[in-house]
Amino acid sequence: MAKNVYKFGNGQAEGRADMRNLLGGKGANLAEMNLIGVPVPPGFTITTDVCTTYTKEGRDAVLKLINDEVKDAVAHIEELTGTKFGDKENPCLVSVRSGARASMPGMMDTILNLGLNDMAVEGMTKKTGNARFGWDSYRRFIQMYGDVVMDLKPKNKEDIDPFEEIIEAMKEEKGIEQDTEFTVDDLKVLVLRFKEAIKNETGKEFPTDPWEQLWGAITAVFDSWMNDRAILYRRLNNIPEEWGTAVNVQAMVFGNMGDNSATGVAFTRDAATGEDLFNGEYLINAQGEDVVAGIRTPQQITKEGSLRWAKLAGVSEEERASKFPSLEESMPAAYKELNETQHKLEEHYQDMQDLEFTIQEGKLWLLQTRNGKRTGAAMVKIAMDMLKEGKIDEKTAILRLEANKLDELLHPIFDTKALEQATVIAKGLPASPGAATGQVVFFADEAEKYENSILVRIETSPEDLEGMNVARGILTARGGMTSHAAVVARGMGKCCVSGTGGIKIDYKTRSFVADGKTYKEGDWISLNGSTGEVYDGKVITKNPDLSGDFGHIMDLSDKFTRMHVRTNADTPKDAQVARNFGAQGIGLCRTEHMFFEGERIKAMREMILASDEEGRRKALDKLLPYQREDFEGIFEAMAGYGVTVRLLDPPLHEFVPHQQATQKELASEMGVAIDVIRSKVAELEEFNPMLGHRGCRLGNTYPEITEMQARAIIEAALNLKAKGVDARPEIMVPLVGTIKELKLQADIINEVAEKVFEEKGARIDYKVGTMIEVPRAALTADEIADVAEFFSFGTNDLTQMTFGYSRDDAGKFLPIYIKKGILKNDPFQVLDQEGVGQLVDLATKRGRETNPKLKVGICGEHGGEPSSVEFCNGVGLDYVSCSPYRVPIARLAAAQANLKQG
Repeated sequence: MAKNVYKFGNGQAEGRADMRNLLGGKGANLAEMNLIGVPVPPGFTITTDVCTTYTKEGRDAVLKLINDEVKDAVAHIEELTGTKFGDKENPCLVSVRSGARASMPGMMDTILNLGLNDMAVEGMTKKTGNARFGWDSYRRFIQMYGDVVMDLKPKNKEDIDPFEEIIEAMKEEKGIEQDTEFTVDDLKVLVLRFKEAIKNETGKEFPTDPWEQLWGAITAVFDSWMNDRAILYRRLNNIPEEWGTAVNVQAMVFGNMGDNSATGVAFTRDAATGEDLFNGEYLINAQGEDVVAGIRTPQQITKEGSLRWAKLAGVSEEERASKFPSLEESMPAAYKELNETQHKLEEHYQDMQDLEFTIQEGKLWLLQTRNGKRTGAAMVKIAMDMLKEGKIDEKTAILRLEANKLDELLHPIFDTKALEQATVIAKGLPASPGAATGQVVFFADEAEKYENSILVRIETSPEDLEGMNVARGILTARGGMTSHAAVVARGMGKCCVSGTGGIKIDYKTRSFVADGKTYKEGDWISLNGSTGEVYDGKVITKNPDLSGDFGHIMDLSDKFTRMHVRTNADTPKDAQVARNFGAQGIGLCRTEHMFFEGERIKAMREMILASDEEGRRKALDKLLPYQREDFEGIFEAMAGYGVTVRLLDPPLHEFVPHQQATQKELASEMGVAIDVIRSKVAELEEFNPMLGHRGCRLGNTYPEITEMQARAIIEAALNLKAKGVDARPEIMVPLVGTIKELKLQADIINEVAEKVFEEKGARIDYKVGTMIEVPRAALTADEIADVAEFFSFGTNDLTQMTFGYSRDDAGKFLPIYIKKGILKNDPFQVLDQEGVGQLVDLATKRGRETNPKLKVGICGEHGGEPSSVEFCNGVGLDYVSCSPYRVPIARLAAAQANLKQG
């Protein structure tokens, strides 16, 4: 029979680190820490397979499946702790936490102090001689259980948490500010009020039976795998639903037993910058949720961190040392052990670790370790530093990086001169670096209200995830460097300033006050996530410097890659940007984008509206010099590399005016009646233009268009050759479905090239190929390769035609398809390897059977998406092509793919 529960404790464990798929990341690491001698409270892990069974078969089936194993595992905790689950004199209390194989901080649910009831709290008080600790633990348990299991949450977004509302009212009654100021009697009153609120709002009594509590908590964790925030996080981070989550049950250790107890979160290196500095935050006389929730602003673990914090916060050394000492100063023995443990864990895992710990009456316990979430800049620095330190090799450094996170390093930063002129209105903690300028919003579900928004919250919670993803930056009044806002923002690469105590937020009026000025929803502010400064209004940005560690990563990528990266660029400026990022050529230059400016669009419309070939040629003669000039600029920017120019692709109706005013203007310019213009526009209308008169169909219907474009390309290359510039044109015929379509176009191109060579008395090398975007072309690739010298897969259209989805209309149903599991990803963003990918593979093989020298690449949006790049490497493509700012991502992804595939 399959094993569903794995025990650990007292230096022994049934699991280990490499079992994360079954035990989840947390469960696997709890087992591993036991095995390497790190102090971990005993417990057990219920496997991810049980979560899958729960999702398919429901609660009753799962409880029957794991009942005996869970009871045996609870007995294991009792034996190691000398306590009894459900006993009123000597109760065994446990925590219940989620733990997926991929880290999902804050996305699922946690319950602490489980096992308490009215009798057990008295027994615990008697046993410890600490009544405040007992009742504080009890009220925390009711609060967490009431929220997570019994679903007592705010009724609407303007309301605060109902339990926090009760706490705040009690503080007001008592004239106090901190939770730690509550007396034992106050805590007893809170417990009664919490229970009354649960009964009034849910109609249910709070459960007193510890076993009922435990089963409720376990199933609530499984349920949380399918909550909205977890689903969204999985979608944003490409985590499959079928992975499921494990459940970790551990004996409680308490950071709220008095001033010799504490709880905290730490990182072995700086998760924001990558600096090799042990750092983190802690709270004395608290439990773990207090630190990450941001309700109390925590203190720094190291003295160095505390000194830096005080400088940022404008706190004097005298005040820092007396009111906000570091753990290193306040509990030196516990700090020494924690520091030794963090060194041990980083050395063992060979990566930056994110730790959760509790100090109970002076004794250190580790509750979790995992590879820490980090910004793109920190990711690059940590990998390169560990390489230099000899901890990892070059291949490991490359494979450890998350290609998409490089995008964070490519975003603009604030201009130094602009910052000198900016007005600072508040200062908080630099929780996640970057520059963000946007309009203020106060609620996560309204972040899309403005194109550039800044989400301003008292503190964030996991429910705010979608808004945090949409917003340009995040500003919170509460919370430290390890609060929910800080951790999630760093994982997303979002600029974040947290713990900004100088701002006062009012959700009801949708406003906040900073430096005496009121800012309302829609007002502009700017955030500096590297310094923690908040500025009034907009601040100008500039492009970042990409040398140093970033440059070394790119050099390493080139060392290990097989497939090179090109760019999609239609202007010399874009081509130069891409070349600076390391692009080796242009995989797609769209000529239609060159026709929309000034006199060009007039000549284009004149060509379209002409009644005969002579009229079309006359208009095309006007377009020729514009096209030639454009190509010269692009070829020069990408000198020495191939430039794939796609001949005219869109249907002609996209170039004609559809508004009456512009139709009237065109009629006047051309000296014809407006009815002539209207008639021609109506004639060009198509029922399904994306499958209509476009691509090679235009070129074969109006060969003079292809002639003009071919001449412009060849003449531009020859003009540059005369200047000593190495231009390498590759002429691509779009939307081919049959060999005859391509042959007709290739014949025109080759005839024009020979004419130009004769006229100029000089020659250049050029290639003629095609864009494979029609499924029939993929299936008959062996025939098409008789004519084509290269294939470039236009996976945007190939996806449209393979699925039968209109890319322009798919937004109406694709989100629903993904939500229902019909599709795992949007196929226009992530290549459909099972369908579209098979056509790419088939066409590549068949094409090379005919022409072994056939060059093959991809130029759709998928060319910059890492999993799609990996697929392209696997099927033997020569290059991928993507937008300029995706080039570094594609370069790294190509190297990673080659290393993985050997």
